[in-house]
Amino acid sequence: MDSSCSVSAGIVTYNSCDKIGDAVLSVTKHTENCTLYISDNGSTDNTLGIVKEYAPDAVILENKENLGFGAAHNKVIPLLNSRYHAVINPDIIFDYDVIGEICEYLDSHPEAVMATPKILNPDGTEQCLPKRMPTLKYLFARRLHLSQKIADEYTRANENLSEPTVIDFCTGCFFVIRTEVFKKLGGFDDRFFMYFEDTDLTQRAKEYGSVIFLPGSHVTHLWEKSSAKSLKYFMIHLKSTFRFFWKYRKKRGTNK
Repeated sequence: MDSSCSVSAGIVTYNSCDKIGDAVLSVTKHTENCTLYISDNGSTDNTLGIVKEYAPDAVILENKENLGFGAAHNKVIPLLNSRYHAVINPDIIFDYDVIGEICEYLDSHPEAVMATPKILNPDGTEQCLPKRMPTLKYLFARRLHLSQKIADEYTRANENLSEPTVIDFCTGCFFVIRTEVFKKLGGFDDRFFMYFEDTDLTQRAKEYGSVIFLPGSHVTHLWEKSSAKSLKYFMIHLKSTFRFFWKYRKKRGTNK
């Protein structure tokens, strides 16, 4: 990537001391000319202490309460003057300049506004994340393990995605977006406290250009699957599901 092309990255934290060190090191070690923003949702552990130790130049925003994923990411928007902005989960690790690689792709493909790489498990296998617009059919098949065929259709797991591919769903655990577009969108819809905020952002970003899956790039995602283990997070997930389908109810007929 051209060294004159500035990049920013945002990580939202909430009691993330067990993983945030590796995440911030991934950015500071492998990404050139990048301003790292940490938007902390009132952590009560040593999250910010670790950030200050591992990434002393990071810009830290200390929120007084847990604002949720999207709202906390949006806090950095007034501070951004970059060309590209990366949204990164605190459980994401990369071992090379994946942000720069994605920015280079966006540089050479002006029709693309947002891109995400292949997401890997710690053992190197691929996490088959959704790439199509969610429908109730897809969600029930995936959540309740009703049909692997339908779940694979949702994630496009059985397709040979060996080249950059246009997708409808860009995972919020790691993506790069044109900062100008991120600002025009007003960032995430903060009515989604957690879950589906990435799906919603993808749908709105598509009004400005294509959203791309880049299989030649990769990051590692520890992926705790909180909603599958906690009733609290399951209820948040359920609420976000209803909110998303209500917001996009007019489009469901063409995305069955």
